[in-house]
Amino acid sequence: MSLPEPLQRRDTVFDPWIDTYAERTHGLTVSAVRALFSVANRPEVVSLAGGMPNIADLPRAAIGEAIAGLIRDHGAQAMQYGSGQGEPFMREHIAEVMADEAIAAHPDDVVVTCGSQQALDLVTRTFCDPGDVILAEAPSYVGAIGTFRAYQVQIVHVAMDEFGIVPQALREALATCRAAGRRVKFLYTIPNFQNPTGVTQTLQRRRELIAIAHETDLLIVEDNPYGLLTIEGEPLPALRSMDDERVIYLGSFSKTFAPGFRVGWSLAPHAVREKLTLAQESATLAPPVFSQFAIATYLQKFDWRAQIVAYRDMYRGRRDAMLRGLVDNMPAGCTWTRPTGGFFVWLTMPDGLDSQAMLPRAVSARVAYVPGTAFYADGLGSRNLRLSYCFPSEDRILEGTRRLGEVLHDELDMLHTFGIGPGTAEHLYRDITAGPAPDIT
Repeated sequence: MSLPEPLQRRDTVFDPWIDTYAERTHGLTVSAVRALFSVANRPEVVSLAGGMPNIADLPRAAIGEAIAGLIRDHGAQAMQYGSGQGEPFMREHIAEVMADEAIAAHPDDVVVTCGSQQALDLVTRTFCDPGDVILAEAPSYVGAIGTFRAYQVQIVHVAMDEFGIVPQALREALATCRAAGRRVKFLYTIPNFQNPTGVTQTLQRRRELIAIAHETDLLIVEDNPYGLLTIEGEPLPALRSMDDERVIYLGSFSKTFAPGFRVGWSLAPHAVREKLTLAQESATLAPPVFSQFAIATYLQKFDWRAQIVAYRDMYRGRRDAMLRGLVDNMPAGCTWTRPTGGFFVWLTMPDGLDSQAMLPRAVSARVAYVPGTAFYADGLGSRNLRLSYCFPSEDRILEGTRRLGEVLHDELDMLHTFGIGPGTAEHLYRDITAGPAPDIT
């Protein structure tokens, strides 16, 4: 496999500060998801793009009363500076939450962060120098790709299939990088209901990844914002539950409670935890104390596990609506994943179609998605797109898939009418299909 070339600057010559910026800023790019928000939030557009959790079913009035009581009784603490590692009571609650995925965590090894995105930033800052290599699934989370690029890290993708990362592909990527003298700092993976594919690593694959980490002296960064949101079966044991020395675990309350509080965390080996705490203090002094008090109040006073069950039921209905709409509306030649939890479906279009080029026509047809190229660091993914079912209602999802199906049919008609041949870009990694594709013929 070939290694990616260093990133080139993309600054505009109209920027008067172009020669003043730090070299690392050339890796900062607009998120493909955020770039869609202004369009996707129009009421006439069915947005299958953003991964916003649906929090309409939270008992907001009761939560509001509890937070009012928090301010009345503990406001002097809740609105003050706090610990750079996070408040001890919050870390104890986090350890309790992780126990539901078989993780035996000590609160002293938890660092509270401003969402799991900041946790990923702190881990990358702590471990990576410019030019280092991070291995990541193909495709991978767009926010992670942005973070890695900001630290001038080279991203090498590792192929995955319907069972997760392909072990042999991981071994080959490691061997290629090390033979070229490149320093691989860690493997970044989202094992549960992966963003963007919705694929979940099987228990056997998890064991294989841990075995490879031991054999090759590899650190694993496990990003797990969706793990409790399974809609078929029980949550699988986290990678961290299988190894507490070679796995740094990242978690978040954004998907299981509400994202506006911006509370996430890392669970790391003790020495690493100390470095992450120092990095946190240099970045923010301390994670938001009020948010920690608010979430702790929620966990203490409300049945948060029952709320997660309610989320699962709601997302199951929306997932089923998405799959039903795809079966009914997608043209022959399309395949897609069948997630067993989380927020996303990954669709692969027939050869010759380009999801980035097609997006303006889709928005004109009042439906939005995220093009697959956003989830690759090497330009692949043109035949793919990510569809999110977490926020729209079931009726809106069905309407969105109907509109998307019309766009795809029109694109294929144009392709055939003008005799445009299949695209020339090779897919170097296997298309992800969760088992046999639906019978859409």
